[in-house]
Amino acid sequence: MTLDTLEIGKDAIVSSVDCEEKSLRQHIFDMGLTPGTEVTMVKYAPMGDPLEIRLRGYELTIRAADAAQISLENVHDAHEKVRLQVASGVTKHPAIGESKLHPRAAGGVVPAGEPLAFALAGNQNCGKTTLFNQLTGSNQHVGNFPGVTVDRKDGQMRSHPEATVTDLPGIYSLSPYTGEEVVSRQFIIDSKPDAIIDIVDATNIERNLYLTTQLMELDVPMVIALNMMDEVTENGGSVDVNALESFLGVPVVPISAAKDEGVDELVEHAIHVARYRERPGRIDFCRPDGPDGGAVHRCIHAIGELVSDHAERAGLPDRYAATKLIEGDELVIKALGLEKNELDAVEHIISQMEEESGSDRLAALADMRFSFIEAICARCVKKPQESREHERSARIDRVLTGRFTAIPCFIGIMIVVFWLTFDLVGGNLSDLMATGVSAASDAIDSALTAADVNPVIHSLVIDGVITGVGTVISFLPIIVTLFILLSILEDSGYMARVAFVMDKLLRKIGLSGRSFVPMLVGFGCSVPAIMATRTLPSEHDRKMTIMLTPFMSCSAKLPVYTLLCAALFSKGAPLVMVSLYVIGMVVGVLVALVLKHTAFKGEPVPFVMELPNYRMPSAGTTLRLAWDKAKDFLTRAFTIIFLASVAIWFLQTFDVRLNMVADQSQSLLAIMGSAISPIFAPLGFGDWRASTALVTGFAAKESVVATLTVLVGDTPEALATLFTPFTAFVFLVFVLLYTPCVAAITAVRNELNGRYALYVVLLQCGVAWVVAFIVHAIGLLLGLA
Repeated sequence: MTLDTLEIGKDAIVSSVDCEEKSLRQHIFDMGLTPGTEVTMVKYAPMGDPLEIRLRGYELTIRAADAAQISLENVHDAHEKVRLQVASGVTKHPAIGESKLHPRAAGGVVPAGEPLAFALAGNQNCGKTTLFNQLTGSNQHVGNFPGVTVDRKDGQMRSHPEATVTDLPGIYSLSPYTGEEVVSRQFIIDSKPDAIIDIVDATNIERNLYLTTQLMELDVPMVIALNMMDEVTENGGSVDVNALESFLGVPVVPISAAKDEGVDELVEHAIHVARYRERPGRIDFCRPDGPDGGAVHRCIHAIGELVSDHAERAGLPDRYAATKLIEGDELVIKALGLEKNELDAVEHIISQMEEESGSDRLAALADMRFSFIEAICARCVKKPQESREHERSARIDRVLTGRFTAIPCFIGIMIVVFWLTFDLVGGNLSDLMATGVSAASDAIDSALTAADVNPVIHSLVIDGVITGVGTVISFLPIIVTLFILLSILEDSGYMARVAFVMDKLLRKIGLSGRSFVPMLVGFGCSVPAIMATRTLPSEHDRKMTIMLTPFMSCSAKLPVYTLLCAALFSKGAPLVMVSLYVIGMVVGVLVALVLKHTAFKGEPVPFVMELPNYRMPSAGTTLRLAWDKAKDFLTRAFTIIFLASVAIWFLQTFDVRLNMVADQSQSLLAIMGSAISPIFAPLGFGDWRASTALVTGFAAKESVVATLTVLVGDTPEALATLFTPFTAFVFLVFVLLYTPCVAAITAVRNELNGRYALYVVLLQCGVAWVVAFIVHAIGLLLGLA
């Protein structure tokens, strides 16, 4: 039988993985779904697809169509796997330098005080971000990896200002399945850090050590941070750290990043291996006497000898180059520059290995690694039968991913998020902020009047800077609240469940469930949402998600909604707010259907994703994110929006002869706005002031508010001179859908190219105009105008 037909609650053994697509097959193996592995069917998604299975102590999701290509044998009732009761914790962890595990120095000792560079690597959901924050504190800055647009975080290691840590993207292997995996391995190979800090989730040690074995093959000094050890011990499990260290030939430090336990010891071990260039003592995981008769062992070593001179020229370790050649890794093949006869010889060696072992190349390599990992875990690791975290997650998932409860729960959670954002927390704090800004404005106005400051300067400060920037700043609490809540959902593990639940629905519009997370982040800000698409392994999905994400109403538009809804809709404001979000999602779906049958034909990427246990979000990480977003918002307020406010004030204050005008309709701004106002006349807001506000919104959507308050004012009476409730709603629909800010367009250009950035601008402006025209026409038919 095949995996898609396995009954819930049944176990079976994987006999073969027969996917035609090589990259998918490689990824399935990398996730631990290798022949001989026992799997348990846990559940199906509420819509029947994808399905959730349990293997190697963790949960994995996979689509039914892909599961149908995985053959099973020995189907039986689910049972608890017997855990070996290994002796552990009987010896202390050795001090630094006490035991030379790997005297393979790379040459020379780095003198104390000299700069050291570290790469922080690990799987997704292993606590890497929390550890990075613990290692670096506030000494962080954000940039890009050389030659690519993937964000990188660098920070100074605590107590060691000479040491820099680079946080690599979370990855499962060094196979080029996603762009982030390529970035991580190229950073290590090209930038040659002094050491790697490999963070391993101790609660899911088998799957995490798979990446460790690949990192060790890069032959770079390395230390393993065995994270979440507090969870392991609290649940009755243990790890014999000394034994694990001796088997791997790499220092292993037990830590709890969330509780800041063991981090100081980790730092000292990392500094030591980097300074003394202590490379891994073991990079050979194949057995010459293995069950395959040593076929994999002979294959790897033969290819390593064959290509050693090419590997040396390319700056690649022999072992790493050999295993990547067996995988058929195009990037490594290109880097080695092998001649045709050498490639033929490599292929002959691999074919001979496949014949002798009875297994194909990808399965043989994955089995080699997991066999090694299983052997050392059997000697070093005692796992509890079921952790409290997993038991708790299973109980929660019965509701949050249940067949009849998943969708209502998601809707309810989103309602709570928006209620907290716009009313209870964010809304009330925003009102307090607005009161404070108003009081500050009145005080500055009085001070300038008392000082008899020049009327032009007085007008610039009050009518330009404070009115424009101050109004936007008052919305800061709403934006920060939304980001905090979205961060909590993501850190808790719920976002992965949302992707699982929504996959079948999104597939109907040409996307996978994994695209849902970036689109949900888009409700906070389009820029990080666009960058979050890097985790999508398919260019098809990535490009299409980027094109659709700006249709999700970002938080920068909230000030515009709030201003007009409060002024013109009074009791109907909540309904108007909700309708805007609904319109954005509906239009996004319609555009996706058009793109699916035109520019983005083809199937979405396979849905193979880990479902981590639910965990309490890190307060430090959440607050740091909130501070970063607040800082980013304030930076924009005092740069882009400040300049826009000053420019608007200048253009509305002077005429073409640079004389101050008594009537704004004679100003430079009125002339410019009038030139484009005919475009918006069919939409019901052809006034030059509304047109001008939309133009300034190209820089930042908050500038729409700044422009309206400078030109008209922020009181209901003032705004009523420009809009009726109906035209205000049409105006809001256009703001919802038209081109995102300059920062978002720049992100699109960086992620794809300038051509796609232009497509996004034209697509969104066109869609916004058409939808606003339809809404206006319907309103006229219903007599709402």
